[in-house]
Amino acid sequence: MNLSRSKINALLALALFTFAFLAAEFRFDINIGLLAGAERVVLAQGFILGASVLGFIGYAPLLEHAQHKGQPQAVVSAAVPIAILGLTQIQSPTSPLALEILGCLAFLGLGLLGAATHHAFSLTFQDDPKLATGAGAAYAAGILMQFAINLLDCGGIAELIVLGTATIAISVLSVVPQKAAENSSPTINPFAEPSHALAKQACWSIALVMILACLFSTLDNVVTLSNAHGTIAVQTWPRLFLAASGLVAGIVFDLAERRYMGLVMLGIAALSTISILAVEAGADPNLGLVVFYLSSGFFVTFFTATFTQLAPRMHTPALWAGMGRAANNVCAFTTSGISLALVTSGNVALIMIGALMLLVAASVAFVAAGLFRLPQTEQEREREQLAEEALAAPTIEEQRQAFIANHALTPREVDVLIAVTQDERPLKQVAEELGISMRMVQRHLSSIYQKTDTQTRAGLTKAFPSA
Repeated sequence: MNLSRSKINALLALALFTFAFLAAEFRFDINIGLLAGAERVVLAQGFILGASVLGFIGYAPLLEHAQHKGQPQAVVSAAVPIAILGLTQIQSPTSPLALEILGCLAFLGLGLLGAATHHAFSLTFQDDPKLATGAGAAYAAGILMQFAINLLDCGGIAELIVLGTATIAISVLSVVPQKAAENSSPTINPFAEPSHALAKQACWSIALVMILACLFSTLDNVVTLSNAHGTIAVQTWPRLFLAASGLVAGIVFDLAERRYMGLVMLGIAALSTISILAVEAGADPNLGLVVFYLSSGFFVTFFTATFTQLAPRMHTPALWAGMGRAANNVCAFTTSGISLALVTSGNVALIMIGALMLLVAASVAFVAAGLFRLPQTEQEREREQLAEEALAAPTIEEQRQAFIANHALTPREVDVLIAVTQDERPLKQVAEELGISMRMVQRHLSSIYQKTDTQTRAGLTKAFPSA
């Protein structure tokens, strides 16, 4: 991977965001459980994830407004104190209500910062063949940072200082200059990828992320409830599987220009479905736990890479870059309760049927989003090459302007040139339309012949690019 300074900054920002978001979520869940009871954790977690979605979606319009005011850095600058204020309550809660309200405030700020980091990553890696590897590496680094914090068990003021420093660093590293944001979107090839196809791909990709999030949430609940006796501390060593799988996922996804990414991700979804069925059938829950953490790393890298490579081609890149994380969080707080209720019901047949239905729905969404792109055929490569050549070729107007400039024609000579090459009308009619004498038309035409090295009107018409 060719790492420039801007790419290193984008990677660090994305890694720090992953760390800050997961560490804050982990601490919030623990404190809510201590203050309000374990049954309140799922609902309260839904609140903060919903607040983060508002931050992810609200970033784009706020950035546009700030750019109009000439202050593109204002959004991330304002998000830092918002996040830190909420993080203060998360680390040292005073009451369940205050923790939930200010927790939502913290995750609103983290959502804004998350959207900024994904936007920066998308802009700096949009042409990089190792985009997925970068996404996986940043995720792995964030997980390892959280792993270290959990091992040190440095809650309270110490963890607040770490998280506060991380949010400040995110705001510094993820700021995208206004000019870079304005000029970030590459030209869309109308022959190869029309706008309606992009919109369709984007919408189906959102649906796909939400379906996969439901599937992995079900697996998580199955494993958690099957291992309710606490023989595994899910916040410690299994996190290493997350880091490893995220990094491996990025490397695998980047093979063959990411054309196998959809196929690999469907295989991971199928593996997760099989593990749900196996655990429900009585298999060791450790199997489900390992599969969950391994597949989760692939999933996060998948939706990060999918939307960050899609965003620069959309009309609002700042909105779409972080849409994968937003869609995942939407599903997490809207369906986790339903999934948990299904799993706790103890109806094994219903759980298995639900998991299989999610896999079928995911397969449909994969196809509809165009993510089953196997290596191109010879015909597809030829079509893409022709489309690129057509887009790169100068327009007729550009060819005409080059012809005029190359032969140093005067404005009046240009008028005569255009008139005599449009059709075969008599020169007398040309003179009348231009408001000059017949003799003047002939004089200009003689000069044009001399400058363009042509001798007849037919030769001149052939030489001058036609509309």
